[in-house]
Amino acid sequence: QVQLVESGGGSVQAGGSLRLSCSVSGLTDNPRCLGWFRQVPGKEREGVSVFDNGGNPKYGDSAKGRFTLSHDNAKNTLYLQMNSLKPEDTAMYYCVAHSNPFHCVHVMVTGRGEFDYMGQGTQVTVSS
Repeated sequence: QVQLVESGGGSVQAGGSLRLSCSVSGLTDNPRCLGWFRQVPGKEREGVSVFDNGGNPKYGDSAKGRFTLSHDNAKNTLYLQMNSLKPEDTAMYYCVAHSNPFHCVHVMVTGRGEFDYMGQGTQVTVSS
């Protein structure tokens, strides 16, 4: 059974930092893609950062220069280091995985498509 379990969300003031973690278990599809999306109620899902088919991190415009995506193979854990947080970063952050290594970038660019797997989310709240 595949499980994606996010942690690390919380409440911070603007300018602060958080590191989100996503523990991945039961996922045997190889190759695959992993990444983070976020959503605010009433708004469209937004791609934050994903690994492309070459294993390179790609970032949405709002994340560039502030967020860093990484993966610890030994721990099978995906991380999102978020610095210089802004109130507009407030959202539920979801860890996602898909069997097609091209799919995560496709969804981030087009805004269309679903994922094979998605976690329950972790809330990030940034106050001004």
